[in-house]
Amino acid sequence: MAERKTLVVIGGTSGLGREIAQRAADRGDVVYLSGRDLGRADRIAKEIGGDARGLAVELARPDELAGALTGIERTDQLVLAAIDRDQNTASDYHVGRAILLVTLKLVGYTEVVHALLPGMSRDASIVIFGGLAKDRPYPGSTTISTVNGGVTGLVHTLATELAPIRVNAIHPGIVGDSPFWSAKPPEAREAFRSRTPTGRLATMDDVADATEFLLRNSSINGINLHVDGGWLLT
Repeated sequence: MAERKTLVVIGGTSGLGREIAQRAADRGDVVYLSGRDLGRADRIAKEIGGDARGLAVELARPDELAGALTGIERTDQLVLAAIDRDQNTASDYHVGRAILLVTLKLVGYTEVVHALLPGMSRDASIVIFGGLAKDRPYPGSTTISTVNGGVTGLVHTLATELAPIRVNAIHPGIVGDSPFWSAKPPEAREAFRSRTPTGRLATMDDVADATEFLLRNSSINGINLHVDGGWLLT
């Protein structure tokens, strides 16, 4: 029987974070999942079942993170999946939104690692969520492309600094059945699917499976993994 682990999912109340939390709870692991609202996080934890527990975490207020995470004494696996979407251009730049996203995904993510580090064993592992806008920018992705590029650097420095704790990133492509993309018109998804060499969009199951691989495989470290069906090749 596999050893029971403790997984912390920051951004675990919806989408990919919830999918990862659900899989771990189904295996019998202890799961802490966070959202901005404690009531919602507790409700999702109950829906997931098993030994899942909700936390209120606001990454945009990094000074409060250590206090919010004090109840977690042990962390075997950490997934940083919380995201915020931002539409920002250099010609029409909203400084407040840009600062929020940079703080959330770079400063906030790093402070979560800092807060949980005393409870991490030598064989702990971390997966950080980025995105392919770092390689394929689009109008309005100024902040998103920059921040996701920063995730690459964050993975490299943390993998070096925290060794032997492993640190990797996952950069999903268009996840066709995610809450965000499934709400889009079919023709919008088809435009991306038709350009994807596999002939299908990535699914939430694909991304969750790849995340578990990064968490589990003891020789994968410092990697930025694209899960996009080869879309970046087109």
